[in-house]
Amino acid sequence: MKRSASANWKGTGKEGKGTVSTQTGVLSNTPYSFTSRFEDGAGTNPEELVAAAHAGCFTMKLSFVISAAGLTPGNIDTKATITFENGAITNSHLEVTASVPGLDAEKFAEYAKDAEENCPISKLLNTKITMDAKLV
Repeated sequence: MKRSASANWKGTGKEGKGTVSTQTGVLSNTPYSFTSRFEDGAGTNPEELVAAAHAGCFTMKLSFVISAAGLTPGNIDTKATITFENGAITNSHLEVTASVPGLDAEKFAEYAKDAEENCPISKLLNTKITMDAKLV
């Protein structure tokens, strides 16, 4: 399986503007710029997209891990925060809250750690990954 996305940029790094699109069309000529990346301008940015990918991938992997243990997650919410410093992603922090009937906190922590270490995006990222996981 292969997935793709594309980007287009016009102009200089600081004054230019670009768009990103995905194979599925979920993003279609979505704007990004210097201000959306390094300030608070409108549009998306690569780090936000990495955060979305990490949150989505981790959450699905955690669901698979829990399901493999014979349980069904009621709900899993994950927020990924990417830290971008000095031209590099230096950390991805996952904040996870889940409700899983029949699961205790110790096993949940084990399953969350498994998902953190083994989701494909975690494996792709060459950065420190931290996590706060809470079973509710």
